[in-house]
Amino acid sequence: MRSIFEFPLRLAIGWGISPRILGVLAMGMLVILRLSIGWHFHSEGLEKYRQGDWDAAPFFANAKGPFAESFKDLVWDRHGENRRDLVFHEWWLAQYNEKASAYFSFTETEKVAAEAKLQQLLKNVDLILKDYEEDLREYDLRRERIADLKSKGDWANVDSLSGQIATLEKENASKLAPPMKEIDDLWDAYEVSINALAAPNQKEESPALRLGKPRTGRVDTSIINPYVPYFDLAIGWCLMLGLFTPLASLAAAAFLGSVFLSQYPPGTGPTSSNYQLIEGMACLVIAATGAGRFLGLDYFLHLYIRRSQQRQS
Repeated sequence: MRSIFEFPLRLAIGWGISPRILGVLAMGMLVILRLSIGWHFHSEGLEKYRQGDWDAAPFFANAKGPFAESFKDLVWDRHGENRRDLVFHEWWLAQYNEKASAYFSFTETEKVAAEAKLQQLLKNVDLILKDYEEDLREYDLRRERIADLKSKGDWANVDSLSGQIATLEKENASKLAPPMKEIDDLWDAYEVSINALAAPNQKEESPALRLGKPRTGRVDTSIINPYVPYFDLAIGWCLMLGLFTPLASLAAAAFLGSVFLSQYPPGTGPTSSNYQLIEGMACLVIAATGAGRFLGLDYFLHLYIRRSQQRQS
């Protein structure tokens, strides 16, 4: 039983990585490097958490390079198919009304009011879609044209064609963005109005019920967004405390590697993804050297494993 427990623990703390080849100065530099990257992840996670509505969609939507389409497909309702569908609205918001009714114990009067707000929202969405009908039709036509251009061989390696496609996608996105923004604003107002139906004592006892977004793909930003702040915070604290350092460092390196690949090839300047690549390589160094045992909690876990082995022998 002890060996079953210790096996994943050994993997997490990098048991077996010998620090003997490192001098005191090198160990000190590794501690500083570990703390610096840990603080970076912590501050990024804390900022995302404080925002409350942090969204990875703009980052994925601006992906470039050979992996761009894979990253762009992670954007929730990328082409607005769901937000342009009244049947989808009625289905999703009716579910939200049912949750709110159970969550706040709505009376019949409050249920009727919630249904009235749903019908009003459907009318408003319909008006928005009609107002932007020409723009949305043009968006769909351009989308077909872009798909046709991408089907012509290895377009990603042809600078002129790649640049033309990027320009068309940017222009096309400007057609879709305004109506989607108005519909998103309606969703936000709808969430507020449904929560406002709750009685004062219910509001005090229960936090606001978030509307959220239904998953439209196996993995999309509706799933990713809530977890990224906690991921950053967890990585940051593990590195600063030197806890499960190899595992945390590898997770950080994988995350930073995905950022680098989303903007490949990297450009120059302050927005270059080369910075993520460099930090990712530093995370691999921290993982390979088991740097959490130097002024970190991994020291005590290594001590536990060592004593356990001695007792077994």
